[in-house]
Amino acid sequence: MLVVNYRMIFKVFYQKDNTRSPRRETTDALYLDLDVATKEEGVVLARELLAKNTAYHVEFIDSLSDESVEYEKETGVFEITSF
Repeated sequence: MLVVNYRMIFKVFYQKDNTRSPRRETTDALYLDLDVATKEEGVVLARELLAKNTAYHVEFIDSLSDESVEYEKETGVFEITSF
């Protein structure tokens, strides 16, 4: 069976301090560019990468459409994080 991977951009919402309860006011976001076959695989891989490389409390991970990526780029805060 041939498995085709796609480049997908994921937006990760997280708290830098994992010892406190999450608060909307302190939520940050980062972007990951991953080669995965499905969105679900990307979410799992993103969680694994973050657990291995940070002490962040991950709140939510979502894949971005091409239109969403363009919008994020227009806001001026779009930067791919790599580990």
